[in-house]
Amino acid sequence: MSGRRNFLPRPLRNTLRRGLIGPQALAFLPALALGAFWLGGEEALIVVALGTPILVLVAGAFGTGEHRAGADDAATGLPQAEAMIEMAEDSMARAAAARLKTACFVIEIEDFDAVADRVGAGGADALIAQSVARLRTALRDDDGLFRMAGSRFGIVLPPVPRFDLESGVQMATRLQNAIEEPLAHEGKTIYLAAAVGFCLSSRSPDDGGAGLIGCAGLALDEARRNGPSAVRAYSPEMGQIRHHRDMLCDKAQIALENGEILAWFQPQISTDTGHVTGFETLARWIDPERGVIPPAEFLPVLEQTGQMERLGELMLHGALNAMNAWDAAGIEVPTVAVNMTGEELRNPQLAERVGWDLDRFDLTPERLRLEVLESALTGAPDDMAARNLSRLSELGCRIDLDDFGAGQASLAALRLFTIGRIKIDRGFVTHVDEDPERQRMVNAILTMADRLGIETLAEGVETAGEHAMLAQLGCGHVQGFAIGRPMPFDETLDWMRNHAARLGAPPRIGRGSG
Repeated sequence: MSGRRNFLPRPLRNTLRRGLIGPQALAFLPALALGAFWLGGEEALIVVALGTPILVLVAGAFGTGEHRAGADDAATGLPQAEAMIEMAEDSMARAAAARLKTACFVIEIEDFDAVADRVGAGGADALIAQSVARLRTALRDDDGLFRMAGSRFGIVLPPVPRFDLESGVQMATRLQNAIEEPLAHEGKTIYLAAAVGFCLSSRSPDDGGAGLIGCAGLALDEARRNGPSAVRAYSPEMGQIRHHRDMLCDKAQIALENGEILAWFQPQISTDTGHVTGFETLARWIDPERGVIPPAEFLPVLEQTGQMERLGELMLHGALNAMNAWDAAGIEVPTVAVNMTGEELRNPQLAERVGWDLDRFDLTPERLRLEVLESALTGAPDDMAARNLSRLSELGCRIDLDDFGAGQASLAALRLFTIGRIKIDRGFVTHVDEDPERQRMVNAILTMADRLGIETLAEGVETAGEHAMLAQLGCGHVQGFAIGRPMPFDETLDWMRNHAARLGAPPRIGRGSG
């Protein structure tokens, strides 16, 4: 029923529903009609016969297993949030009364906005519809399936005699597999990833349906932070973690505006000459009380609150300011690298903003390296991220592909987006001097890059042995703790002077050595 409004309170409505439907009602109603006839005659029988259906309607007893309160979602035909709360309330009440079990699951297709950018609005709707159809096949007829928002869906189970943590994990995996089976769209294969959070009624901190759904949502948030394709069950500790994270969100946003989050710089050097070839710009939060807060702690909360684009602007300005200061000090730093966030790459004004900033700081575009993840190259050539990369390359900026080897970038994408340098993921670099398999992998990457005329940089170099092996294999540039740790701008000048003094006249150990 679309748009029906119930004027009775939900607890009373649920009580009436449980009393007016099911086996107990079938036994009770004939007795009620017979009693009315004996006590009041035909008039009383008519009143009971007509009044009972009205009472059932008022109680909402004609709702289906999905409890369709309010309008259904137009795109999928699924009931939405109000109906989900209603079914959860009913399931929790019935489970408590009969000592049964219920549970709520919340499942989200991860990074679906990026998928929608690739396939368009019509394609996104088609993928959602296919996903809904697959979820239905993983559920029983009386399980409630709901559209919550965007690519997020909710599932509420009717009360059952037994449903424990193991059962929940098995069901979550089944739902996840239903989403992650490859989908076909316009002759292409689309792969989706799904995160799942769930809460058992026995673990919910209160006996209400809204609380059950909220706990499943907290578990989903935890799954998404540990993903991709993670599953998490609600535990009481998650509420405390959420409270701490909310406080951190507020503090991080204030820190961003108060200038506590600063641009730090990590040096990159040539394996042939040992000279500095650039710096990577990295964000560091300098908290007055805690000191330096690691990026892994505050970057997720900035992303959660939509502040990554603002952070990107600050890092770009910090990088260009540093370039001007190095030039003024007479110290040669050929390039500075800045990471491009997904939010920035989806901004239609990105290329114009970067060009305007370069003009304002009086710097040529080729001195700016823009680092992007492999996921930025997996979209269609005409999506916004791809168009921005093409415009930035045409402007003269150098495009570096970060964490190469950890994603799914194709060789065609390397050429299409004019990638000038690939940064070999630290997973291949760690212990490369000791592991022959890693050496073969790095050698294959370097050979491919050489054939394509693309520069290479290995990140995460932490030992002199790794540095030496990478130079021997022919990697052009290295970066990591073995070279220099990230540092505030004020320390870069002394570091470079000391580094230059240590160099002297080093032997050439790279590709150009004789």
